[in-house]
Amino acid sequence: MTRKGITLKDVAAAANVSRATAARALNSYGYVGDETALRVVEAADKLGYRANRVAQALRSGQLPIVGFVAGDIQNPFFARVAHDLEAELRKHRHNLLIASSEETLEQEKELLKSLHALSLRGFFLAPTSATDNQHIVDLAREGTPIVLIDRVVQEVQCDSVVVDNEGGAREAVDYLVANGHRRVGLLRDDSRIFTAQERLAGYRNALQSHGIDLDESLVGVSPSTIEHAIEATIRLFSRRSRPTALFTVDSLMTQGALLALRSMGLSIPHDVSLVGFDDFNLATFTDPQITVVAQPIAEIGPLAAKLLLERLAGKTTAPRHNRFPTRLIIRGSVAPPRKR
Repeated sequence: MTRKGITLKDVAAAANVSRATAARALNSYGYVGDETALRVVEAADKLGYRANRVAQALRSGQLPIVGFVAGDIQNPFFARVAHDLEAELRKHRHNLLIASSEETLEQEKELLKSLHALSLRGFFLAPTSATDNQHIVDLAREGTPIVLIDRVVQEVQCDSVVVDNEGGAREAVDYLVANGHRRVGLLRDDSRIFTAQERLAGYRNALQSHGIDLDESLVGVSPSTIEHAIEATIRLFSRRSRPTALFTVDSLMTQGALLALRSMGLSIPHDVSLVGFDDFNLATFTDPQITVVAQPIAEIGPLAAKLLLERLAGKTTAPRHNRFPTRLIIRGSVAPPRKR
């Protein structure tokens, strides 16, 4: 009967060699003398050692597994993209390993390092920083196929799938100004993130095009979670001269703003008009329904999967950069400001 729990370390000890030597002898890589190799194989047979063939195949890059390092998998946007990536890859007999950087640069670096050590065949990645990306540059230069999702990195030569964040934000603010608002607040996340920078640029450019000076007191900054967005919204609307309208940069912040405004007894759109970037399920279940800048999310995952699969199949064309347009969906959360 085969003994259970026998490890490579046990085999190495029985053959009086190092673990590295035992691994080379059993896995047929590197140089090991004939006599030593025979001793290792005999020790393995005697102990009943059985190598983990799945681990070996993964380390050698033979298994069809790719990784997706998302910004925050709790964000509905990334959750939907992950679902669509997995569904598309499964059609082509590939598997997806999902990890979340939680919008932390150091965690992103550690995840990529660990997953790369497993010899995953390629990566989907939403970079946490628009500037600190040498680790991604190095990975791409090694020849690892990478597709950037939602965010781009200028220094990295790889395929990307993003949307027109600047244009979508500009359209949202244009709509608020067209409805009479000149004190338009912004609730945004950390500016080192590519999408945050583009949406902030759209907000600023829209105000400028209408001759409205940027008022920093109308801009709230917080991590992209519902809880933090609630706190930031309450701070923003606790000021004496508060905004008459609010633009939020993602669906989690929109939900946080809704809860905060309700807790403060402010009515949408009578007291405050609201437009959010990203559509989300609850946007049509609220009263009123929320006006949003919608991304073509159903197209992002399948296209990203197609791009990576083509790279894995050997396609060597120049990097392909895909930027989808957004769409303003007008519902009932915007009205002219109240006269005070």
